[in-house]
Amino acid sequence: MKKLLTIDGMACGHCTMKVKSELMGVTGVQSVEVDLLKRSAMVSGENLIDAGLSAAVVRAGYRVTRIIGNH
Repeated sequence: MKKLLTIDGMACGHCTMKVKSELMGVTGVQSVEVDLLKRSAMVSGENLIDAGLSAAVVRAGYRVTRIIGNH
């Protein structure tokens, strides 16, 4: 399963590292690719729950504006 998250507020490479670190800590997440230019993160894993992914991004200090599932 893959989910594409659109993330508001990222401005630098450090931002992307914080987001990736928090998302990797979510149960079921196997990989995360964060794209600063597109302000997005592609999350791959099993049984991914939108609320858990959004909460991880908030913990990193940013906001999810959209989640598109099963890419």
